[in-house]
Order: sequence, then C-alpha cells, then structure tokens
Amino acid sequence: MKSKIELLAPAGSLQKLKYAISFGADAIYCGMPDFSLRVRINKFSKEDLEEAVKYVHERGKKIYVTLNIYAHNSHLEKIKEHLGYLNGLGIDAIIVSDPGIIMLIKKYCPGVEIHLSTQANATNYEAVEFWKSQGVSRVILAREASLPEIKEISEKVEGIELETFVHGAMCMSYSGRCILSKWVTGRSGNLGDCSQPCRWAYHEVQNMGHGEKEISLVDDQNRFGMDVEEDRHGTYMFNSYDMNLIEHVGEVIDSGITSLKIEGRAKSAYYLAVVVRAYRRVIDAIENGATTEELAGIVAEQKAELDNLAHRGYSTGFLLGEEPTHNFENKLNKGNFEFVGEVEGTQGKANIIRAHNHFSIDDSLEAITPLGNIPVRIVRIIDMNGNKVSNANGGHEGRYAVELDRVLEEWSLLRNKFN
Repeated sequence: MKSKIELLAPAGSLQKLKYAISFGADAIYCGMPDFSLRVRINKFSKEDLEEAVKYVHERGKKIYVTLNIYAHNSHLEKIKEHLGYLNGLGIDAIIVSDPGIIMLIKKYCPGVEIHLSTQANATNYEAVEFWKSQGVSRVILAREASLPEIKEISEKVEGIELETFVHGAMCMSYSGRCILSKWVTGRSGNLGDCSQPCRWAYHEVQNMGHGEKEISLVDDQNRFGMDVEEDRHGTYMFNSYDMNLIEHVGEVIDSGITSLKIEGRAKSAYYLAVVVRAYRRVIDAIENGATTEELAGIVAEQKAELDNLAHRGYSTGFLLGEEPTHNFENKLNKGNFEFVGEVEGTQGKANIIRAHNHFSIDDSLEAITPLGNIPVRIVRIIDMNGNKVSNANGGHEGRYAVELDRVLEEWSLLRNKFN
C-alpha cells in the first residue's frame, strides 16, 4: 500500500473550496464556467481562482483546474487565451479530455501537469500507456473500470498516476458522454451545460394497454415529451444510483490508485463537508494502521453520516465487476437532517450564522465540524438590525448573531433533524 493517498474534492465556488480544505481534502479540482463540465452552479472567476491557488498552496495542498469540455473550432481561440492566463497562476495540473487541448496545453502551459479526464473513457492499460506517451502524468479512469482492471493497469503501466471516483453521481451514459440533454433542451452536457433530464420525473399521458406497454410520457414540468416503454418498475428509466465506496476504500487503495476523487461541484457546502470528512476519516484510519475492528467501526460511523445526506440511493457502480443497478423506484432519499446554516465567524459570545434554511430558538441543532458532530443549544438569536428574534430564515442576506451554549469555530456547519 502506498504511504500517502490523495483525497481529491470538488469545489463549485471559492467558499466551497475552503470548506473542502477545512474538512480534510488533500487537493481540489475546480474550473471557470466557460471551460469546465460544470457551467451552472459554478461561481469561479479569475479573481476567485487566483485567491484559490494562494489559499490552497499556503496550506500545503494542491489545486487542479478543469478544462475538460470537448471543444469545437469556435472554442479554440478562447481556450488559447485561457491557457495563457493559467500558465502564470502556479496551478498544479490541468484536467483535460480533448487531445487537441492536450497539444495546446503543451504549447501554452509548458511545465504544467496534464491529468486525463474520466470523460476520455480510459478503461485498459494500453489506453493508459498511450496517454502516458502523450505527456499525461495522471489518468482519471472511467467509472466503468472494475477493481481487477484497475489493479492490472497499475501493474502494467509504470510511471503514471491513477485516479478514480469513489463517491457521487453516476451517469446513465458512458462516463458522461451523453447527448440526451442536448436533444431535449439544447444544453450540451459535453460542453458543461447538462440539464440532467435523466433525473426528471416523467408521467404517463396515454395508456396503450396493460402490463408491459408503450406509452407517451411528459416530464413533471412539461418541458419535454416522448414515447417510451413502461414495465412494472415505472418510468424513472434514466436514473442511476449515486456511487458510494466508503466500505471499499481499502480495496481501492490496494488496487494501485493514487487519488480518490469525490464528485459534486454543484453540491452544497454541507454535502461536501460531510463527504470529505467521511473519506478522510477512513483513509487516515487505514494509513495509521487501524485494526480490522477499529476500521470497521469508523467505516460504519461514516457510512451512517453519508446515509444522512440527500442522495438517490447508493451503489458501488462498476467497481465490483457488476452492472450497476438503476434507481427506478426511489427518485431521492432526503436524508435525516436539513442543512440550516454555516458559521462565518464570531461576535462576542455569539457566532455569525449565514442561514440557509429556517430554524428557531427551540430547535436542537447539531454542529458539523472537521473533528466531529456536536449537539448545540440556542440561547438567543439576534438579527442584523440588533433585534432579538425567535426564528432565523434562510436567504442570501440571512445572517444572524446566534448565541449557542458554546462558541463554534469558523467553517462549522449547522443542521436540524427532520421531525
């Protein structure tokens, strides 16, 4: 087993990047909207990226910038300009899927490491050997690669790092190469603007018979209609379970993987903090030589934490050599808690809380910190006008001075258990 395994976390904003670092990430991947496969819910500007590089490096961590769209001719000049900008930032690597962009990186960013995106679909050792010959220093393997395949690639190709996803959304298409969004809404997933029609609910508008049948469907917001077949499972026909490998981290590390990657640049800071902390705990336990019994306890504890998050059901994807199941029957598990606020600092005995959802003075909240969960009791809530209030409401300007029975550190989060 390698002495140090990298835990790589997503960041859809500078704020989320700081949460990921605080909760235990070794490295961050992020990107600006025009060049990344996350166009929406992506807050990064040039100024943010510059601050992110400084913030990450001051803490001895790494930052990888995504440039993983499949470019058309019209994108190339803008990409060249962007690469010139990136060349002076001191980033640790660029994540790329397009061979043409690899050539441009060599020209405009000499010396910057190149990581091959999972979008390139590398699933065998000959492909990895090829990309190595093109100057790629790390290959992010396709989600379709199984443990035995990863191990064989690691054994047969020397001098290259391997990365794989361990947690997050799975795609009903091959490693995300999907044209469904473009077909349905005109928004291309391969250019970072997926509308996720595979996640929509669809309902029947015309019944053609009984049992297995052909029917016409319209989605829940009347955005799109089509004719499909329905069987006893219903019509969530595109929806995949989310990946969750928390119980298999040791096996993934033993297969020869360098970096364990979490998906979720569009997820909340709360989701990111809980997931990063869960994998950090398990990786640390393995690297610190935890006994089998100790490791099992930590895995069980963190598995419960991941179950508390909203998710679409969990599976191990393709890792164990099986076809992943699809979530036909249960579109979303909402979890047991609601994320209600983040701690932005202190004001005397109070914490400044940015409220994301409603909470009241009578609620028993739980603080999520890098070291663990802490039950907290609310003493008083003061709004930004200095008024004592009984309730805090979420929103962009929803900040309150909240006195708790303890003062929390910045980067703590608050959640409330559903009744």
